[in-house]
Amino acid sequence: MEVENSNQIMNNELIPMEETQPLDSEMQLDILEPQPNHIELPPNNAEQQPTKRRKKKSIVWEHFTIETVGAGCRRACCKQCKQSFAYSTGSKVAGTSHLKRHIAKGTCPVVLRNQEKNQLSPYSAPSKMSSFSDTPKRRYRTASVPLISFDADRCRHEIARMIIMHDYPLHMVEHPGFVAFVQNLQPRFDMVSFNTVQGDCVATYLREKQSIQKVIEGMPGRVCLTLDLWSSSRTIGYMFVSGQFIDSDWKMHRKLLNVIMEPYPESDTAFSHSVAACLSDWSMDGKLFSVTINQPLTDASVDNLRALLSVKNPLVLDGQLLVGNCLARSLSSIVQDALASVEGIVKKVRDSVKYVKTSESREEKFIELKQQLQVPSSKNLAIDDQTQWNTTYEMLLAASELKEVFSCLDTSDPDYKDAPSVEDWKQIETLCTYLKPLFDTANLLTTAATPTTNTFFHEAWKIQLELARAAASEDPFVSSLTKFMQEKFDKYWKSCCFILAIAVVMDPRFKMKLVEFSFSKIYGEEAASYVKVVDDGIHELFLEYVALPLPLTPAYAEEANGASIKPEDPQGMGISSNGLGLTDFDVYIMETTSQLAKSELDQYLEESLLPRVHEFDVIGWWKLNRIKYPTLSKMARDILSIPVCTVPATSVFDTVRKEMDSYRCSLRPETVEALICAKDWLQSENVETALPVVKMEAPI
Repeated sequence: MEVENSNQIMNNELIPMEETQPLDSEMQLDILEPQPNHIELPPNNAEQQPTKRRKKKSIVWEHFTIETVGAGCRRACCKQCKQSFAYSTGSKVAGTSHLKRHIAKGTCPVVLRNQEKNQLSPYSAPSKMSSFSDTPKRRYRTASVPLISFDADRCRHEIARMIIMHDYPLHMVEHPGFVAFVQNLQPRFDMVSFNTVQGDCVATYLREKQSIQKVIEGMPGRVCLTLDLWSSSRTIGYMFVSGQFIDSDWKMHRKLLNVIMEPYPESDTAFSHSVAACLSDWSMDGKLFSVTINQPLTDASVDNLRALLSVKNPLVLDGQLLVGNCLARSLSSIVQDALASVEGIVKKVRDSVKYVKTSESREEKFIELKQQLQVPSSKNLAIDDQTQWNTTYEMLLAASELKEVFSCLDTSDPDYKDAPSVEDWKQIETLCTYLKPLFDTANLLTTAATPTTNTFFHEAWKIQLELARAAASEDPFVSSLTKFMQEKFDKYWKSCCFILAIAVVMDPRFKMKLVEFSFSKIYGEEAASYVKVVDDGIHELFLEYVALPLPLTPAYAEEANGASIKPEDPQGMGISSNGLGLTDFDVYIMETTSQLAKSELDQYLEESLLPRVHEFDVIGWWKLNRIKYPTLSKMARDILSIPVCTVPATSVFDTVRKEMDSYRCSLRPETVEALICAKDWLQSENVETALPVVKMEAPI
């Protein structure tokens, strides 16, 4: 019989032991009477021969016995299959690794037979291999899997998180397949019911809500809300109310705050009711700054929202900060109309792409033709998803760059029919030219960091100007294509240009100068009157901030106190904190604070523009300059947080309205809100990143 190497080391083959059980009486003792030839004592210990051997600690001795086979030679015999293995020869003692492998790796034939008899619970090791004394000396585990004790509460928590994060139905915990899977994975876990997991999901939502509530309570400025109405097959609406704000650390936050069921979504009070419910739920009365909606409203609905803005946000431009159009929805609507105007040509291109992409041989032939023609395009063909307009744009753009290959395919493949003509390709190229600025603008809404409002003034006025010029083109196709695009975007521009303009004024790289320049391009001789509207509006808003300063939150009060307690003294004038000799000066400061604060805006506008750095953190700049512009920085913080989009980044290119699925509609409204809001919070839990720090010194 082969004697295994005693120096072998068993890597990653030891069994993790999870349960500790007392050994039976036969296994608790391993004391043998001294026998001749069983032990060879070293020469220096010859006179200290023990009367009994020490207890063996290795668990393998529960499965092996030691037999003496000759003078000074003993072997280990498996109790299961009676195979014999090397143990000791003279003073050389073999290790136990090969014995553990015999049991743990399943090489024992008796173990294998037992495993075949019990397929439902595959044999991993004999039951006694997982036995321990009450105070085990050693635990075995693999290097890659740590030893984790079973925790039923943690399992319930993770099931709730799984359901929330992946939109699984709550009833999955009662599905036979899932129940069987969990029972085989961990038989000790008692599977939860629908009611239990529903409660666990709501508990997860409430825990996360407490964290969001603390952030909102420490919010030094105001909050801007967006309203996105989802439909359902049951004619019940669900209003998604999101909040966007800048916290005390000058970091932008966008959180889904509420999902409110609206039984009558077409009513004139649906939107205003959702806003009021959100403000009440989060205790944000007096902190509302603006509202952005995603669809045209009736005059009565608009009046209700403006009245709510005026009541909840006194005197802030008399409710004018109501953004009536979502930028993503507006762009999507314009693109869909543009595609519909050349629907026949778009279908030809789509069918051509489909012809190539649905056959491996045809795709290989297409690539071969592209190489032969040396077409420089690096774009790949892909069939579009008509629920996402960006995929249609990218399909048309790639196909137009490969039009020569399609033309060659038309002459070489008799099965390829109804190919686009030369004129068709020309119109597709024209279409892509005017869709590109819309595509680029929409892409800004999909970035990881929430873009500030000032970013979109540049994009909007360029689109407005470009479409206006194209609509006046002498080319009949260009004119007809872009005329209705310009008309639809003009509606968006008129409803949002004021808010976009005051936002870009808060950008120290542009201020009023870009407003004056862009309006002169768009409005010509009438530009001065439009510029005056923006200038008057921003001065009026600033005066309201001076007259009604925001209540100091604890975070802002600490910041303000810190600034007053530790004044800068660059000249070493020795101004003490007790203000000796400056009492009259303090009174003067208090009396003239309003007058001094009113001049902040003019002082800011009169200063030179900053260099136009491409990656500029405008929020970081105001953070650095908040001491110099204490009131204006508050106003800038609120203005720059006004959202121009009501939908999440994943829905920017949607061509269809969102609809609540029938399963969610069958749940209680409170449960629907808990599931959807908790998912939003959990996803952004660890990805809330600040904008890059501005690498510039604050102006003196």
